Amino acid sequence: MRKTTARSLALLLTAAALSACASDPTAATSPGGKGGKGGALTVGLTYIPNIQFAPFYVAQSKGFYQEAGLKVTLRHHSFTDDLFGGLTAGKEDVVFAGGDEMLQARAKDLPVVDVATLYHTYPVVMLVPQDSPIHTVADLRGHSVGTPGPFGETYFALLAQLKAGALTTKDVTVQHIGFTQQAALVGKKVDAVMGYLNNDAVQFQQAGLAVRPVEGTGTGTGTGTVEGTGTGTGTGAGSDALPLVAAGLGATRATLDQHGEDVRKFLAATLRGVQYTVDHPEEAVAISKTFVPGMNDHKQQEAALAVLKATVPMLKAPASGKPGLNDPATWEKMAAFMKEQGLIDKPVTATDAFTNDYLP
Repeated sequence: MRKTTARSLALLLTAAALSACASDPTAATSPGGKGGKGGALTVGLTYIPNIQFAPFYVAQSKGFYQEAGLKVTLRHHSFTDDLFGGLTAGKEDVVFAGGDEMLQARAKDLPVVDVATLYHTYPVVMLVPQDSPIHTVADLRGHSVGTPGPFGETYFALLAQLKAGALTTKDVTVQHIGFTQQAALVGKKVDAVMGYLNNDAVQFQQAGLAVRPVEGTGTGTGTGTVEGTGTGTGTGAGSDALPLVAAGLGATRATLDQHGEDVRKFLAATLRGVQYTVDHPEEAVAISKTFVPGMNDHKQQEAALAVLKATVPMLKAPASGKPGLNDPATWEKMAAFMKEQGLIDKPVTATDAFTNDYLP
């Protein structure tokens, strides 16, 4: 499950520019306790120090956790760490992961519960060159599409988008290209790639390459736009959200039963960090410099800001909902979809996999 998220998930977010400078995966860890005792919580951030974790860095630096009476340790994972390994080993109390990944974990008998959704729109889309004849998912029939591998959010989204277009993997050529979306598309090794709007699409833009999301592969109602520097603009829209739950926060049932009040305070403080990041992205980048090694370079700060600005729309709660809210209907659809597609080994009761009871 951790494979995809060299994101992961949420969410590699300018890995080429930023992650190369973060040689110590625990460099951004903050002082604190473990085990959820006496207001101490250890939070698993499932990637090396990176701008994608800005809301947590902001909450820590602005004193939101301290004001809530908490001692929060931010524990970064390395490239090889299992996504839920820290949770199962008792080294972490809360983990940042996709709702779809948590559902997979439950199917493998890990009692993780999603307690808050942070990305309210799914970040993965299908990208094609601006002049591509592929405009809808149906147009993909007989063409090739690249994805890092048969795992993770990019693959989940591909299957969901194919189904929405009345296609299956038998109708297209799926090539596993690793995390080389830009090179594969520019080199015409594939006709389309699966990528993150707040990472891959940003990298295309910064390279001056015009791409656009395929219609029907958007992350929800409304439109997503990707601009190629000086070479044009493309827009794609999806009328329905994918049956997938994006990045959020999870804890085991035991942690919730024993330290539920601490988790509730943590969510409130983290959501303050999310809102502050949405309102002040430039300051959030400045704060993140102290957590992410190598971000003192001006170009890397610009790259980080571009990624963060592309992420802000995903962090905003829908007008009809409240921050952090898990949507029961989406969870039900996701459970059915992932079982149908063979992404989980056995049926999972969606209502057991999430809760909104700890939201402020």
